[in-house]
Amino acid sequence: MLDHYWSRSGSQILEELGSGAAGLTTAEAQARLGRYGPNTLQAESRFSMLRLFFRQFRSPLLLILAGAAGVSIFVREWLDAGIVLATILGSGVLSFLQEFSANRAMEKLRQRVQVKSTVVRDGLTLAVPAAEVVPGDVLVLAAGTLIAADAVILEARDCFVNQAVLTGETYPAEKHAGAVGANASLPGRTNVVFQGTSIRSGTGRAVVVATGTKTAYGQIAGRLSLRPLETGFELGIRQFGQLLTKVMLVLVLVVFAINVFGAKPPVDALLFAIALAVGLAPELLPAILSLTLSRGAQRMAERGVIVRRLNAIENFGSMDVLCTDKTGTLTVGVVRLDGAVDAHGEASPEVLRWAALNAGLQTGLPNPLDEAIVAAAAPAEGYRKVDEIPYDFHRKRLSVVVERDGERRMVTKGALEGVLSICRTVPDDAAARFAAWSAQGIRVLGLATRTLAAGEAAQESELDFAGYLLFLDPPKPGVKTVLGELAGLGVAVKIITGDNHLVAAHLAQAVGLPAEAMLTGAEIQALSDEALWHRAERTTLFVEVDPNQKERIIQALQKMGHVVGYMGDGINDAPALHAADVGISVDAAVDVAKESADLVLLEQDLNVLREGIAEGRRTFANTIKYIFTTTSANFGNMFSMAGASLFLPFLPLLANQILLNNFLSDVPGMAIASDAVDREWIERPHRWDVAYIRNFMILFGLVSSLFDYLTFGVLLWVYQASAVEFRTAWFVESLLTELAVALVVRTRLPFYRSRPGRWLLYSTIAVAGLTLVISYLPGSGYLGFVPLPVSLLGLVVGIALAYALAVEVTKRYFHAHYRPVGE
Repeated sequence: MLDHYWSRSGSQILEELGSGAAGLTTAEAQARLGRYGPNTLQAESRFSMLRLFFRQFRSPLLLILAGAAGVSIFVREWLDAGIVLATILGSGVLSFLQEFSANRAMEKLRQRVQVKSTVVRDGLTLAVPAAEVVPGDVLVLAAGTLIAADAVILEARDCFVNQAVLTGETYPAEKHAGAVGANASLPGRTNVVFQGTSIRSGTGRAVVVATGTKTAYGQIAGRLSLRPLETGFELGIRQFGQLLTKVMLVLVLVVFAINVFGAKPPVDALLFAIALAVGLAPELLPAILSLTLSRGAQRMAERGVIVRRLNAIENFGSMDVLCTDKTGTLTVGVVRLDGAVDAHGEASPEVLRWAALNAGLQTGLPNPLDEAIVAAAAPAEGYRKVDEIPYDFHRKRLSVVVERDGERRMVTKGALEGVLSICRTVPDDAAARFAAWSAQGIRVLGLATRTLAAGEAAQESELDFAGYLLFLDPPKPGVKTVLGELAGLGVAVKIITGDNHLVAAHLAQAVGLPAEAMLTGAEIQALSDEALWHRAERTTLFVEVDPNQKERIIQALQKMGHVVGYMGDGINDAPALHAADVGISVDAAVDVAKESADLVLLEQDLNVLREGIAEGRRTFANTIKYIFTTTSANFGNMFSMAGASLFLPFLPLLANQILLNNFLSDVPGMAIASDAVDREWIERPHRWDVAYIRNFMILFGLVSSLFDYLTFGVLLWVYQASAVEFRTAWFVESLLTELAVALVVRTRLPFYRSRPGRWLLYSTIAVAGLTLVISYLPGSGYLGFVPLPVSLLGLVVGIALAYALAVEVTKRYFHAHYRPVGE
């Protein structure tokens, strides 16, 4: 790419690139395509199949499970090893398939419309795929043209470019030939058209200087292709894995040292210590996560949402702030003419008739305002257009001259200030009316006319002011209700818009948001980062905002501990989408915005977001249930075995019995992925809180150990059980208590008031039944079990029931005295 190409003339650029007014030859264009590569952003390289697959195995929990598989192989427990390895592989494959299919769906979205560019080659004008445009190509520009590459203007006539997606400018920028300063900013490069922008009006030609990732558009996309920021969900998983790793390391060292000191065989003591540590690991957690996230993604896809990053679903559930623009999200997104009134504010058919003639006969690019006027008015008969003064963004008005029955009249329509400036008289209350209507969310245009004498030239001067045209983009039906429902879910909606504060305040009032909590872009610019952190939290409307301030607002909210979602569709939204905990875009968004987003909506609908939040919270709830169940019960059992090894002359359980216990308890654990979720989990956001999980694990683990030691006392001093009987009875008791705790801690309500999911209930009953009869089954001796006396078995069952009641009491105490972050 040429350095500072905007500081050179078009003719110089043509010469340096070996091109000319007739463009490149077809052969040269093909050669350059091979040399420079296709004109694409290559965003899909982030998602190469191999890299995507191996990315699924970075979790510390999966590394712990790999250790579990190694222990199982070492003790020749091939079935256990196979189960653990299958869990690791299955979890990775499920996550890979879902994420890969989501990215394939995004690719199909991008390919819905193949973009073509009009270029000059071999002296002929032809359309070629945008991906085949190369440096040196001469682009032909016309109204509606999508710019395929960065190019320097060779010639231009009234050429205005909509480049807001790149620079954030409110109005189209005029482009013309001629060099500009080498230090010119993007908006200041008036001789350059940029990839991703579009021609609003006018014509021109330009020579391509940069394609693909070398363009200004592509460089932004390239920065966003770096490793995404770690989400709150991913951080929680990582911290949880680190907690387990620390506990396991301490457990292995302490238990091994104690048993060796107690004169037990060193190899057996090491295997026992490692098996204890492995038993603490929630080995099905990755599979639980993949299943719940995949099911959530499938349900959201049915509602028109493509989930690009699975972990975003749980982050979606944790979201407590949603930032969005108003157009198309809170409003209908379709402008309608709300009124045509005279200078006194009275409805005027004459004003509507003149406005319809102006809008219907102008030959510029169609626009929503003119379309709204034409749709609202009946066709005027008998008029023909004589002349036209096209719209431009300096005058901000458009004039047509019409004739009927020999009478000519100039009709001018445009921004109120621009129209009033050419009128002979100005209504005294025009400014007050404009402010009042703007405060109601109404966009105001002015209309003026003048009768022309025969042969008189059309000039915009000495017109008579006729009246006002009032336009409205109304709030979506039901949006106020949806915002109320989001507030009921603990999600605050904040508007970030470039519109003026009066229009934004009116919309906020209309949809039930507090309009007084407002910050303007100028005020934001004057605030330090620390001051913005505190102001942003109390602000609902961010108005007249520069696009570059969006990311700063998102980060300020995050600094105050919020999980922030951001909804945007332009390239200037991409950094904010990338910074947000949940980036949300729409099907019609530019590609870079969709690539930055975690979720893509096929329709811009807050209802879909509300359903997605509920889905995320269900997923989070079932994930936490599994963690609570396995860590508390497993920690208790492992702590009990570690303590028992201090005074027992034998190991309380064999290594293979520990792994079997862990496997059987995970059968109903797998069903937690589809468990019913209490209403309170849906009604407010929840977050990962490792300290909260740690406290839960320790408290409930100690309660579990208390009943384990009660069992030890009964077995040793009442029944005087042998080593084999002890292991059998305690295996039954520890597994029954783990099954019981799953049904109790899965809800904050009393367990009898929250019905578990069907599969969880049935699998728990089945495993409990197997546990009670396992010592009587043929071949149980190979597992180190012996049949238990019925009286002993009954006593063990009684201890398990007493334990369930104790857990219920402990649960009420815990939830009364401990609260996770965010509640």
